[in-house]
Amino acid sequence: MPTPSLLDLPHLRRARDWIDREYARPLDVPTMAAAAHMSPAHFSRLFRAAYGETPYGYLMTRRIERAMALLRRGDLSVTEVCMAVGCTSLGSFSSRFTEARRRTAERLPGARPRAVGRDPRLHREGPHQTEQERRSGRAAGALASRS
Repeated sequence: MPTPSLLDLPHLRRARDWIDREYARPLDVPTMAAAAHMSPAHFSRLFRAAYGETPYGYLMTRRIERAMALLRRGDLSVTEVCMAVGCTSLGSFSSRFTEARRRTAERLPGARPRAVGRDPRLHREGPHQTEQERRSGRAAGALASRS
């Protein structure tokens, strides 16, 4: 990965600041690269090397942060927030928002690491258990009792 030169850093910083101001507009990498006076491919490589994420990833991070702030206020619906931060697809916004919240929750102090292995929400017991789940449970119990 290329390392940005000292001459590139002011251009990258200008583009990053511009993204921070214009996040609600429809932006794409060529438009962001124009703000840095670079080709889109060169801009993407240098931006990632300098800031640790792609220009589009940085833009979406800013949009999600702003969306979280708007949702905390409580006076706008999710659809209104989606439009206010410049997202055009409620589905992609929702999935990115959910992923960002999960990452944020994992970084909080005292957060437990995600469980490895079987998801307890998928394991049902009692009358709602399927026949296959009952059989596999019996088989697991039989194997455990032999050991």
